[in-house]
Amino acid sequence: MKSMPKQNTKIVNHGAVVSIRGSVIDVRFDTELPAIHSILTMGDNDQIIVEVLEHRDAQNVRGIALTPTQGLTRGMQVTDTDGPLLAPVGKGITSRMFDVFGNAIDREGGLHDVEWRSVHNAPPLLTQRSTQSEIFETGIKVIDVLVPLERGGKAGLFGGAGVGKTVLLTEMIHNMVGKHKGASIFCGIGERCREGEELYREMKDAGVLNNMVMVFGQMNEPPGSRFRVGQVALTMAEYFRDDEHRDVLLLIDNIFRFIQAGSEVSGLMGQMPSRLGYQPTMSTELAGLEERIANTDNGAITSIQAVYVPADDFTDPAAVHTFSHLSASIVLSRQRASEGLFPAIDPLQSNSKMATPGIVGERHYNLAQQVRSTLAQYSELKDIIAMLGMEQLSPEDRKVVGRARRLERFLTQPFFTTEQFTSNKGKLVSLDDALDGCERILHDEFKDFPESALYMIGAIDEAKQKMEASAIKSKTQKPTASSPLKTEVADATNQDAS
Repeated sequence: MKSMPKQNTKIVNHGAVVSIRGSVIDVRFDTELPAIHSILTMGDNDQIIVEVLEHRDAQNVRGIALTPTQGLTRGMQVTDTDGPLLAPVGKGITSRMFDVFGNAIDREGGLHDVEWRSVHNAPPLLTQRSTQSEIFETGIKVIDVLVPLERGGKAGLFGGAGVGKTVLLTEMIHNMVGKHKGASIFCGIGERCREGEELYREMKDAGVLNNMVMVFGQMNEPPGSRFRVGQVALTMAEYFRDDEHRDVLLLIDNIFRFIQAGSEVSGLMGQMPSRLGYQPTMSTELAGLEERIANTDNGAITSIQAVYVPADDFTDPAAVHTFSHLSASIVLSRQRASEGLFPAIDPLQSNSKMATPGIVGERHYNLAQQVRSTLAQYSELKDIIAMLGMEQLSPEDRKVVGRARRLERFLTQPFFTTEQFTSNKGKLVSLDDALDGCERILHDEFKDFPESALYMIGAIDEAKQKMEASAIKSKTQKPTASSPLKTEVADATNQDAS
């Protein structure tokens, strides 16, 4: 007997809204309870979307709304979609901008050549992970010399409000997306719409949008939406790594907003808060996101994440838990930002697990240690200089201060993304040029140069060009009693170090 084709006899599961408390919705199902993480739709045209997070009893579930809940009423019919939140993957997602539901928000028309996958995936097994260590160059001197990043690793940009996290992240995108052969994904968690629009325009103007995908969960969206946007971006990254066997650069701004959204969801769900009001499940939720970012035999996901530090307190649980997942921690200092030393990276607090002789090489490791040692000695001498002045230091200590101040200025760099504000042309500096500059400063080759000659330059040879240009300019001006250069050198030597 000929077998008949299987018919899909799945009956649509309907329920009814029992209670509404802000973004928390309780729904009653008389026949079958939806699974955890199932998506429920309700309202006119099913525009209100809720994710199931808890089974209350045999007939009631509690979920969190991923969209605004205006117009929702008790007793309204609810439809169980019998599946989790889905994200689009495929060749058709490149050069596009998406929201948490996979809707294109760039006004470039519909999606083609895509499939939809669940955003809830398990991290790769330990047996599938790659164990090779390789450096990922950024073209930014202070990072490549002192805090080298790992290809396929996770790096965090830590800092309070207004110290330059987003600017530094945008500069890394500009430097790396151009030469990065794989796909790049930008995930904005709790972003301002202005930042998303500016980034999209800049990437389009730079001609790098063809290998890039952007996913945004904006600040004004409900916490449930902001909480899931990171998983959407990771699902897309996993597609490029596992299906297309490409390396992926995943940029997240800001991972603290993910923790904050989780805290809001936890509070709305009625869970008892933990330390400083954070959710008791923070460690598990963060690990669930971070552990999916991994190297496998198919490819690597390299992640750079901005991390807001509340009130500049690095003992805050959000910062502490994030630190533990990273291979490199780049700490931004408000004091350095106030001194005009940009990027305002604190070289003594920042660290990288890549900075070992076996990975970066003996020369790089020794130079980085000498730079750190010089800057640490200068930091210890600052109090003496502030109280007693440079004159009270020994000749050797004065040399250390001179080297440290010149190193600090050499490690500043003009950015491409800030050209319109500073009128300084952006510089991309190779690792060899950065190491060469640090070595020559440590050997006192530039001890007679004013500190300003090393400020905001690329390679070290630009200091000499700056000096020559300054000398030509001073010749054309009316001569004075003392040479401007000598005065500047004397001022730089005697000025207060703080």
